[in-house]
Amino acid sequence: MMKDNNNKRSKLIRNNIILSLFAKGWSAVILLLTVPITLHCLGEYKNGVWLTISSLLLWIEYMDIGLGNGLRNTLAIHLAHNDIHKARSVISSAYAMLTLIMIPIAIILLILIKASDTYSFFNVSTGAIAHLDSILIVTSLMVCTSFVFKLIGNFYMGIQLPAVSNLLIACGQTLIFIFTYLVYLSGSHSMMHIALANTLSPLIIYSAAFFYSFYCKFPHLRPSIRLVNLRQAKIVMGIGTKFFLIQISGVVLFMSSNILISKLFSPSMVTPYQICFRYFSLLLAIFTVICMPYWTATTDAYERHDMEWIRKSTKRLDIMTLSIFLCMIVMIICSNFVYSIWIGNDIIIDPKLSISIAAYVFILIYSERYSYIINGFGMLRLQLIFTIGAAILFIPLSYFVVSWKHDIIWFVGVMCMVNIPGMIMNRIQFYKIINNQAKGIWSR
Repeated sequence: MMKDNNNKRSKLIRNNIILSLFAKGWSAVILLLTVPITLHCLGEYKNGVWLTISSLLLWIEYMDIGLGNGLRNTLAIHLAHNDIHKARSVISSAYAMLTLIMIPIAIILLILIKASDTYSFFNVSTGAIAHLDSILIVTSLMVCTSFVFKLIGNFYMGIQLPAVSNLLIACGQTLIFIFTYLVYLSGSHSMMHIALANTLSPLIIYSAAFFYSFYCKFPHLRPSIRLVNLRQAKIVMGIGTKFFLIQISGVVLFMSSNILISKLFSPSMVTPYQICFRYFSLLLAIFTVICMPYWTATTDAYERHDMEWIRKSTKRLDIMTLSIFLCMIVMIICSNFVYSIWIGNDIIIDPKLSISIAAYVFILIYSERYSYIINGFGMLRLQLIFTIGAAILFIPLSYFVVSWKHDIIWFVGVMCMVNIPGMIMNRIQFYKIINNQAKGIWSR
């Protein structure tokens, strides 16, 4: 029986990686095509402002108090024990709680937008972009609404089908490209139209996936108001709160970079930074695809007391990490050539910026290689401490370093520095867990 579970789990991971790589590959191509079209529609300055707004809107995705990942882990546990009633109850409870969370968030955002000077916040002159408040209101409402439906992605992760979640993302990005291209053909080149293209598309895809999944594919797991259970909600929240705090810290570390660059340098500097980051983050996306199935599979294996499968899986991840490192070196060497083909010669990117961002991305990859497995165990205390510590240090350290050395390379160096301690800790904790040496805080 154990061997059958091992084979099934390994086969699921293999199939998910193959399908996810296809979906992520398609997403990468679409993203590469979308960037120059958006840049042509908006120009370097407006594009930098839109990228900054986009990064701020992404913060909303981390306002679920960890419910998405809490659902993922808890659903995997119930399905490992073949408890369909509890599985359906936890799905219902997660959707109900997320809806109750997103409604006040949407109201608060509308009040903040109306009450604040958004032009000053984004360091944008009033004559450069028209109706900035309206753009922020519309996009905020779209993102808040789509985020409730987006929980369907976590559902598929919980049933060990992360490839479907990646496919939904790919479909959303494809629709963004189509709408953006239509804006380009129309000649309007309005930021409002670009904003709608980027926020309406995911809403269409996720809402369609929700109804198809629960009314056609998995009706036995369909959420229901009568199955909302406070006890199940508390269990999801117990796991989810830790994920939420890690996510919020991640927002400060990863999503605030565009805003900081805009404020510390200028909105136009956001564009070369984002071009570099998107180029090298292709490897991060690929590695995330590889690691993603191991998260829920680890939860399943741990619930079934199958540590041997987990130990064997680490060897495959080691080989994949080394392969990613070699690919990154090749990407650095070819970066200028790729940039010239991708965006032309209008924007010149310093090779040192490429190298520094490549180093930053690899730190994230190496840390992720261990953290995704640790997430599957649900032992998040140390990860939480180090991520919060990095988030607390990041903003003041960025201001200090940039005031000393007004150079974006030094800014990226700060991003690397604050993430290294967490990367080292993840590695140590991982090997303690799989060697049955994790005690005290290492096992929480």
